[in-house]
Amino acid sequence: MNYLAHIYLSEDQELIRIGNFMADHVKGSRYKTYPTEVQKGILLHRKIDWFTDQNEIARKSKRRLHDRYGLYRGVIIDIFYDHMLAANWADYSAVPLHEYAALFYRSLEANEDLLPEKVKYMTEYMIQNDWLTSYADPEGIRQVLTGMNRRTGGHGKMDRAIEDLLEHYEDFELDFRHFFKKLRTFSSQNLQELHEQFSN
Repeated sequence: MNYLAHIYLSEDQELIRIGNFMADHVKGSRYKTYPTEVQKGILLHRKIDWFTDQNEIARKSKRRLHDRYGLYRGVIIDIFYDHMLAANWADYSAVPLHEYAALFYRSLEANEDLLPEKVKYMTEYMIQNDWLTSYADPEGIRQVLTGMNRRTGGHGKMDRAIEDLLEHYEDFELDFRHFFKKLRTFSSQNLQELHEQFSN
């Protein structure tokens, strides 16, 4: 899953959100150097990624994509699913997306000292360009894919994946709804287990 889903699945717990958001930049056992709630977020992120990678619905979504994307298909589906979450946000949250995003941006700024240097650099652009809200619009997804294609030297041809999204939009949306229902249950259960683990 991409940024918005990871943040959402942290269940409105600020430091767990921060850990979940930055987890890709914390390798191995380095998570243990962070405050307990941040550690939980990092570990939850890893569990979410594991669940997504082995889930048959997510795999079906990957198979809908053109072969040209190769190993980047998983990254593309993560972005597509974030779009579906943002586009259908009212089905999952009573807080409007622009308010939710603004609250998270303020949280990032307030906890900047916890962020790895690469994440600090990235969040400047995230906040400036309001990435989380932009995910709701296919044009925002086009820009995300174009940016990622540029950063990977064009090898994954990810800028063309917007064509796949628009061609199979209803199928991807249905995949997402079925998948996310299962992921929410999995994430909630695992977050509770992490609370219990750290309390022992």
